[in-house]
Amino acid sequence: MYLLHYLNLGQSSKSVLELLLRRMSTHSKDLPVLTLFTKDSCTLCEEAKEELEPYRHRFMLQEVDITVPENSVWYERYKYDIPVFHLNGQFLMMHKVNFKILEKRLTKLEEESNQSA
Repeated sequence: MYLLHYLNLGQSSKSVLELLLRRMSTHSKDLPVLTLFTKDSCTLCEEAKEELEPYRHRFMLQEVDITVPENSVWYERYKYDIPVFHLNGQFLMMHKVNFKILEKRLTKLEEESNQSA
């Protein structure tokens, strides 16, 4: 992943490349999806993403901009609470990263995945 810092790519290109590299490195292992409900100029969201960096190999990050018209349901629900995180479609945490909750849920999903493999 550190290779991305040396490439002269736009942010969206880096994100796509990072996603592809992560997919290849997991050897078809399905990673849980961590959804971040966010909006433009959300400094708390940016801080949360930075805090999550050491965990990025354990999940796929999906961002949902709550200000986009098709996400109006999420806007009404979370407009005063972002950042909000869901893990595999279920509410996980809001306002800030709670590492205890994140670690517990990721570990549980990994154990379940290993048992079914």
